[in-house]
Amino acid sequence: MAESENIVVETAEKIFADLADAQTINSDKTGSWKAPLWQALSEAGLPLAWVPDDLGGSGASLADGFGVLNAAGRFAIAVPLAETMLAGWLLAQAKIACPDGEMTVIPASPKDRITLNADGRLSGRARGVPFAKAAKHVAVLAHGNNGGISIALVDAAKGRIEAGLNVGYDNSDTVTLDKVEPITIKPAPKGFDQATLMLMGGVVRSLQIAGALEAMLDISVRYSNERVAFEKKISKFQAVQHNLARLAGESAAALAAATSAADAIANATSFDDAVYLEAASAKIRCAEAAEKGGAIAHQVHGAIGFTIEHILHRYSLRALAWRDDFGSESHWAVELGKRVAARGADELWPLVASR
Repeated sequence: MAESENIVVETAEKIFADLADAQTINSDKTGSWKAPLWQALSEAGLPLAWVPDDLGGSGASLADGFGVLNAAGRFAIAVPLAETMLAGWLLAQAKIACPDGEMTVIPASPKDRITLNADGRLSGRARGVPFAKAAKHVAVLAHGNNGGISIALVDAAKGRIEAGLNVGYDNSDTVTLDKVEPITIKPAPKGFDQATLMLMGGVVRSLQIAGALEAMLDISVRYSNERVAFEKKISKFQAVQHNLARLAGESAAALAAATSAADAIANATSFDDAVYLEAASAKIRCAEAAEKGGAIAHQVHGAIGFTIEHILHRYSLRALAWRDDFGSESHWAVELGKRVAARGADELWPLVASR
């Protein structure tokens, strides 16, 4: 790992440890923890880590940002850090300067589409947009009537936002743009399309899921060494040991898939077939691990793990919610199957093996 990545990730981890302790947040019913956390993240330049200096960002590498997102997953961060980083990255593709404050990305689903009208205004409806209610600006990927792709910066207040919640109790809103005039709009780079945004978003979520699973494993191991039943720690029971081994396996698989995809993107010059396979496979495997791993962690904890007072649900529910953002595992399984069928496994899989 590069020295710069160490510094960036260590900075993020220190902020998370100081201002995003899971137990403290779980006990805070007013949300007073959010402002200090966001201020610290902003002062460290983390929300705009993927934005070049000349566009108002920090100019960190993709690898740096991916490390921060994995750490954010380990702390189950419930502020729009990942969304703002992704929005900044999208805007930077079109060399659009980024404003300060929280941002999110539209669309957040492969099925939704925003249209660029002939008069330069944007129209369309996007569902499941994370933290849209909290965002001050939105980075939008829009399709023109001539088939061209554009990237726009939009004032979030210009859209109609219907509040919603995902299974982790974080905002997952529906945003409607009705002939909204963007602040800035520019053509996307050649070859950049909605699938590219979904793949990048999918890897972001995969890293967060992998981080959450690491935390769930740590919490479960610690609990099993503290909980006593029938006069001995439950970690001594073979069934519990078996479950912990399965959870460790799911966590390791998710981390391997997510970091491999992140490395592929960080080292690639474009979202080619190899990156597509890595990113799609990572989202599929991490989504499966979120379901299996969360169930195992709750089983180890028994009834206490299901209570609102326990921190475990902060990780398990968010991991489940992140499964659906930027394409569910079923979506990517179908798309991956189509691509392999169209190109042939003999042609595509060697590309991944060579990385």
